[in-house]
Amino acid sequence: MNQKDSGHAGTIAVDVVKAAFTSQMHAALSMFRIAVEKCPEELWADKSYTNPFWRIAYHALYFTHFYTQPTAEDFTPWEKHQTFLQDLDDVPAPPDIQVLGELPHRPPQTGVPLTKAEILEYRELCENTLDSAIDAIDITSPESGFSWYRIPKLEHLFVALRHLQLHTGQLGERIRTTANVGVGWVGAKGRPPFPE
Repeated sequence: MNQKDSGHAGTIAVDVVKAAFTSQMHAALSMFRIAVEKCPEELWADKSYTNPFWRIAYHALYFTHFYTQPTAEDFTPWEKHQTFLQDLDDVPAPPDIQVLGELPHRPPQTGVPLTKAEILEYRELCENTLDSAIDAIDITSPESGFSWYRIPKLEHLFVALRHLQLHTGQLGERIRTTANVGVGWVGAKGRPPFPE
């Protein structure tokens, strides 16, 4: 079904799905922000973990930003992006990520850890560009816009949301385990989190 030719009922359905997805992505970004803000300073760059807190946070944001674009070619990395910083392991990236000028793949080059302020700045950019990015997407497309993901675009957006939630949960659990601090639930855009 083509988004433009779907008729009035189809257009309403597309608008409802986009609004629901966008609301839940904003809520997930809010929970992510809470986790970052609550991270104790001593945990931020703790090297006793394979991937320190800041690195997982950057990975989660990078791929949220990347995969909420209509296509790989529509993506422009954040101005403070460092090559390979988004990777959490040595597994080669899909060949199509040549678009980003980051091949051949090599182990992550961590450089200097990003600060909490920088991660929150990048989260804000993701938050502020999300609505226009989703508006530009044809969610009825049978193609994801990323050749290594052979799934429809709507399903691909759900993958992006699940990925952000996975890592937000990982960060929340790390905070709970080390500092006994919880991350509250955010139900939808504009609604406050439940009490912890």
